[in-house]
Amino acid sequence: MFFDKFKLNNKIALITGGAKGIGLSIAHALGEAGAKLVLIDRENSTGGIEELSKANYDITFFEGDLLDRSVPQKTIDFTLEKHGRVDILVNNAGVAQHGDTDEFNDDMLDKIMDVNVDVVFRMCRSVIPPMKKQGEGVILNIGSMSGIASNIPQPQVAYNASKAAVHMMTKSLASDYANQNIRVNAIAPGYVKTDITNLPKEYEHWYSTWSKQTPMTRMAEPHEIASAALFLCSPASSYVTGEVLVVDGGYTTR
Repeated sequence: MFFDKFKLNNKIALITGGAKGIGLSIAHALGEAGAKLVLIDRENSTGGIEELSKANYDITFFEGDLLDRSVPQKTIDFTLEKHGRVDILVNNAGVAQHGDTDEFNDDMLDKIMDVNVDVVFRMCRSVIPPMKKQGEGVILNIGSMSGIASNIPQPQVAYNASKAAVHMMTKSLASDYANQNIRVNAIAPGYVKTDITNLPKEYEHWYSTWSKQTPMTRMAEPHEIASAALFLCSPASSYVTGEVLVVDGGYTTR
């Protein structure tokens, strides 16, 4: 009974930024659980789609730049045309950029807010009508512990603010659409071994600070975030909505 609650047989799962990193691991988790995958990314230069195909998942890749305001709706329309419904949306695509606020120019600010906040809003706005029509749906947003705590030593006010916005967006959407059987949750990962945390040599000293500040004294592997995503996307979490699940090795406990 309980194991079956994690199954996603024939559910249609759309994942943004799904060709690498956390998004790729989430695709593996949902695909292994039986979901049919639609991945949206700017390109497939990392071989992630081939990796998923070799695992024999049912997968479709939609190439597009989500910064183009028309692409979120086009992505939903593409998924509906192919599968007839969208059961799960995972808003994973995101960017990070560090810099002192007094030196952080408008182009840098716009990029972070456009990708981390505006794209998430547009994807949610586009997917809610078909979810309402089909009578159910699940939205999972990838936030960050940086939306909860001001982590050090990197200066990243804009990034922190963008992820805090994702958390509040998640809670507000959950409240607005719970009565229509649409659940909306978020994951707030800590430091994860991905391209984003693959630091240039001049910043490698940050790793020791990150480790000291994290009670478990290590970064997460992407699959550890994907396991939480599977829970929140599956019927196992059927009474969970508006939750920001922190997966940070204990960082925010201090």
